[in-house]
Amino acid sequence: MNKSLCCLALMVLTTMGASAQSGTNSPYSQFGLGDLAFPTVGQNKGMGGVGYGFRKGTEVNPMNPASYSSIDSLTFIFDAGLSGQTTHYREKLEKLDARSGGFDYAVASFRVIKHLGVSVGIMPYTNIGYSYYSKEVLNDVDAIIRTTHTGSGGLNQVYLGAGWQIIKPLSIGFNFAYLWGTNERSVATSSSSDVNTLTKTYVTTVNNYRLDIGLQFSQPLSKRDMMTLGVVVSPGHNTGADPECIITNRKSTTGQRDSLTYKLDDAIELPWTYGVGLAYQHGASFRMGVDYQLQKWGSLVMPEFVEGIDGKGDYQLKTGLLKDMHRVNVGAEWLPNANSIKFFKRVRYRIGAGYATPYYYINNGDGPKEYHVSLGFGIPIMNNYNHRSILNISAEWQRRSAVNLVKENTFRINIGLTFNERWFAKWKVD
Repeated sequence: MNKSLCCLALMVLTTMGASAQSGTNSPYSQFGLGDLAFPTVGQNKGMGGVGYGFRKGTEVNPMNPASYSSIDSLTFIFDAGLSGQTTHYREKLEKLDARSGGFDYAVASFRVIKHLGVSVGIMPYTNIGYSYYSKEVLNDVDAIIRTTHTGSGGLNQVYLGAGWQIIKPLSIGFNFAYLWGTNERSVATSSSSDVNTLTKTYVTTVNNYRLDIGLQFSQPLSKRDMMTLGVVVSPGHNTGADPECIITNRKSTTGQRDSLTYKLDDAIELPWTYGVGLAYQHGASFRMGVDYQLQKWGSLVMPEFVEGIDGKGDYQLKTGLLKDMHRVNVGAEWLPNANSIKFFKRVRYRIGAGYATPYYYINNGDGPKEYHVSLGFGIPIMNNYNHRSILNISAEWQRRSAVNLVKENTFRINIGLTFNERWFAKWKVD
């Protein structure tokens, strides 16, 4: 136990030194709290992000903390991953390619006592990253208005979770996460006929918590077949964040700056989130699942600067900027023969797909809908003392589009390592 706790603490401190942001270049990350990230790890990513009903003693599944109760008593599991992506943007006749990526997640888990497992990890909650500009020609005054949009940041979460098997078919669990990060967005406007640049900078810093409560109910269908129902609920609450809007007017001839700061108290909320999933497993050779998630953003308010007729304006909370988000994922994994001497029969083959609606409006219309498909492999790492560690590799194609808005096509590569060692087995000497 002491060995596992020391290793767990070292892994968490090491990974917290890195950013859990996986990176984005999307202009859509300027809306709401940014691009939402989901608590998926290597095996989930290859199966389209499905996982509410999955429970397996040799892997960590932070999507449903009730799954921690299935952790093998002889192992300590550590899973870390990174991702890289290329996105093709298209708006009318304009085209652009951009790349991003980096450290993605790190999670660990082990069993404390019989039927009780714990997990700890770090992963992103939202991502923000974009930079673009637009031009408007004013023929009447022979001037060009240039507006530059930039944004960076996002929210990270480090969690501690536990799962307990109350009775044989029923397990419950929780993830308690510390949520932190800073979102910064700016809009700078300048004119070819004016020497002033007007910049609006929006800054929000969050230091709060998240809670996920999970349940899994498993029903045997036969000696080798199992059906599991998974449910996860995340309560919504106010984060206590105080967003600011800083308006700066800079005179390029003198370098003089005049600024005005607006501030709102306790203005950022997290939504109630509900997830349900059904998984089927046939021995160790096949499993599949389907998930549905609902995030109740529609009832929340968001800060927005409203221009006034007097030219000053006001920073205020507004309704009608966000909408409820629906997400459906489906995926499967096939393992031909775990004990075969042939390498390709020991590889886990994964496939998945998903669909999600936007959680924000753009110019009084819906944001982009998302479609994605994925293909993945779980490659066993075999040596004289370990045959349970897995190298997880998956490729994902994602499309986001909406009427009269930018269309995105993203190709993403995910690489993760599930390190699974039999650390607690006793050696027998003859």
